[in-house]
Amino acid sequence: MPREFDKLHGEIEALFSDLWQVPRFSGMRPGFRPNVDSFHTDDPHQLTVVIELPGVDPASIDVVVGERALVISGDRPRPKIDGVYQQMEIDYGPFRRHVRLPEDVDPEGARAEFDRGMVTITLPVADQAPVTIGGKITVEVQRS
Repeated sequence: MPREFDKLHGEIEALFSDLWQVPRFSGMRPGFRPNVDSFHTDDPHQLTVVIELPGVDPASIDVVVGERALVISGDRPRPKIDGVYQQMEIDYGPFRRHVRLPEDVDPEGARAEFDRGMVTITLPVADQAPVTIGGKITVEVQRS
């Protein structure tokens, strides 16, 4: 039963997320919604979030850790072409993903690494809720 509930929960979240991506007018979208995986490990005790960002300049990616939340944002600009599109399927523009964290993390120990279009963010789990100035900490994305 828990697996069925998790599957249904995931489908509902995807449905509502897709609602925000409805084009304002034909052929134009306000941005794109990159795919995210997240998982927990015990040794080391940490949360890991992986986000697909092919074609995104790592310098344009912002990673912010707040109270049980991770926000990844940036922009994937459409390349300039000297011609007329025959087909347009790749989403471009600004993106923003909000990931709820199931546990308190130590934002000071967070790391973000960009490799071949994938950003991997590791967040050490904290024994108690950390106190952060302003409630948020920005994590610099390292390129490998």
